[in-house]
Amino acid sequence: MSPVIAAVIAVVVGVICGLLGYTYRKNFTEKKIERTEDYAKRLYDDAVRKAEDYKKEKVLEAKEEILKAKAENDRERAENEREIRERRNEIQKNERRLIQREETLDKKASNLETREETLNNKLADLTKKETELEELKAKQLTELERIAGLDREAAKQLVIDRVQKEAFHDAAAQVREIETQAKEEGEKKARNIIAMAIQKCAADHVAETTVSVINLPNDDMKGRIIGREGRNIRALETATGVDLIIDDTPEAVIVSAFDPVRREVARIAVEKLIMDGRIHPARIEEMVEKARKEVDNQIREAGENAVFETNQHGIHHELVKLLGRLRYRTSYGQNVLKHSIEVSHLAGLMAAELGADVQLAKRAGLLHDIGKAVDHESEGTHVTLGAELARKYHENADVVHCIMAHHNDVEPQTVEAVLVQAADAISAARPGARRESLENYIKRLEKLEEIANSFSGVDKCYAIQSGREVRIMVKPEDVNDDGIKVLAKEIAKRIEEQMEYPGQIRVNVIRETRSTEFAK
Repeated sequence: MSPVIAAVIAVVVGVICGLLGYTYRKNFTEKKIERTEDYAKRLYDDAVRKAEDYKKEKVLEAKEEILKAKAENDRERAENEREIRERRNEIQKNERRLIQREETLDKKASNLETREETLNNKLADLTKKETELEELKAKQLTELERIAGLDREAAKQLVIDRVQKEAFHDAAAQVREIETQAKEEGEKKARNIIAMAIQKCAADHVAETTVSVINLPNDDMKGRIIGREGRNIRALETATGVDLIIDDTPEAVIVSAFDPVRREVARIAVEKLIMDGRIHPARIEEMVEKARKEVDNQIREAGENAVFETNQHGIHHELVKLLGRLRYRTSYGQNVLKHSIEVSHLAGLMAAELGADVQLAKRAGLLHDIGKAVDHESEGTHVTLGAELARKYHENADVVHCIMAHHNDVEPQTVEAVLVQAADAISAARPGARRESLENYIKRLEKLEEIANSFSGVDKCYAIQSGREVRIMVKPEDVNDDGIKVLAKEIAKRIEEQMEYPGQIRVNVIRETRSTEFAK
């Protein structure tokens, strides 16, 4: 076969194949387009359907929102209408109440006008009646003066006297009632507090005299103490300021002096001389100086011990020395330092029970008699001197006041001052704490009876129980049952003002009934 034919055949075959391929691709393409169109149509139909469904859903949601909003508006409208109705009702009530109040005020105003008019009428009537009564009173006074034979001033004085007697009777009855109540409530507690304070503070009491006895090893020592022509004893008395009494008492020498510090210095010096054995004027001066230093140390130690025992630190060292000097002072036989310590403890215990300042009470109690350490060297009472010393050494003003008030030189202004005063009286009144001379004892009894007899209405009086009680018999026609209470109080007050005594004195006034009062 020729190449041309082959080429033609190939061209024909290629054309046929190309036509067949074109036809196939055309059919495939058409089918694909149809399928695509069907798919697109289905998508479109689905989209339309979904759009319709979405539209219906949104329409339904919109309708629901509209219904909800409408319901909410209806509820708010109903609530607003309810509040408006309530406010309207409240306003109506307030209006009705105001109307009623106005009506009430109108009625009250009308009543007040009526009452004012009535009162004016009554006032006019009263004025008229008062005028008539004044006239009638004047007539009655004139008639009474004529009948009684007394002028107006005399009658007035008579009425005043009667009213005074009635007032005196009422006052006495009231005093008795008040004091009975106060005693019932306070006596038991006061007794318990004082008893407890005394029980907790059982201090010893030492009775000292104005002489000291020195024991000698033998009677030959008396001659050595006297010395040649009495030079030793004169040197001793000159150096110490005491009196040495050498008598027939075996193996004893008596040192006599009112100053207890000097007496103690002399006692120690003589004992040292006896122990040393060398007794001559030069040695005497040396031993007296040593004894004086020893006594000064004892005084300082005694003051420090007192401060330590009462727990009152911070006291000026000069006051501590003065406290120590109280060891050698006595009051009616009672050691003043022991008394001061006891007063401090008692005042502190009572202050603790009563809720007062315990430290202030104890400090004032310890220093209350500090003036007795110098009262024989300076002018003035121990109270004044003690207060001056406390001020000088910068003690608290309350402590100074307690010192000034413990013997009522000034009126007590604080609870602590009263407690120090009470503790001082308790310590002094303890049995055996103090002793008095027979002369002072008799004078006190006579003074008690003299004070009691100075009052009108007193028949007889007796000082009994060593001056702790005065018993008074009154005239029943001059003093009634209520008057004895007032009389007892007046006598007790007079005793407090005019006498000095330890403790307290019972005043018993006796008629049909008995009234008791204490002079404190």
